[in-house]
Amino acid sequence: MADELGLRGDSVVVSARSMAPLLEQAIIQPQRIMPIAVDVTDLTSLAQALTQILMHWGRVDRVILNAADYAPMGLAEFDPALFERLMRINFMGVIHGIEAVRAYFLARGTGQIIITASVAGFRGLPYAAPYGATKAALINMAESLAPEFAAQGVQLRVISPGFVRTPMTSKNTFTMPGIIEPAQAAVHIARQLEGNRFELLVPRGFGWLMKLIRVLPYPIFLL
Repeated sequence: MADELGLRGDSVVVSARSMAPLLEQAIIQPQRIMPIAVDVTDLTSLAQALTQILMHWGRVDRVILNAADYAPMGLAEFDPALFERLMRINFMGVIHGIEAVRAYFLARGTGQIIITASVAGFRGLPYAAPYGATKAALINMAESLAPEFAAQGVQLRVISPGFVRTPMTSKNTFTMPGIIEPAQAAVHIARQLEGNRFELLVPRGFGWLMKLIRVLPYPIFLL
């Protein structure tokens, strides 16, 4: 995503807990990509990152809150600690991200906050209870807050990807329909960022298929 946006002329900040891979990323487009180490579970870390960005570039137009973790879990491996860990990273990490930029964007009366959710948040899927619950929570939260943000000129949007080939999806042992490569996902997202829709489906075809599954009545869905 950073590469794609850089190629399109955007100045991009990449963030993660470890600086080493960020520096490797920044070498690709050193004038366009700025690395900052952050931990989304630490609100102070995110607030400090915003300060660094403003000192370097003077403004922020858009944030993409993408940090997440995943581990498949069946009933035999039911683990409350896994639910807690994924909720802390996937959900509260986004909440911290919103809080870090909320006052800044509202004061400007413009900007975009983009949350990476998942089609796994549409319906409860096998072996995805901890992960899917965090993504469903993000979608619900965004639906609730988007109108209030919009009333003050700020867009709150949601990316709902299907299967993308990453280290997270490599943990799955089942066939993943419609799986795409990260570069393909980045192109899909970058194109849709140019619009104004609340939800970005990546790719759209598989996203709409999952939306159809979302409306199936329980007697059919739970067969």
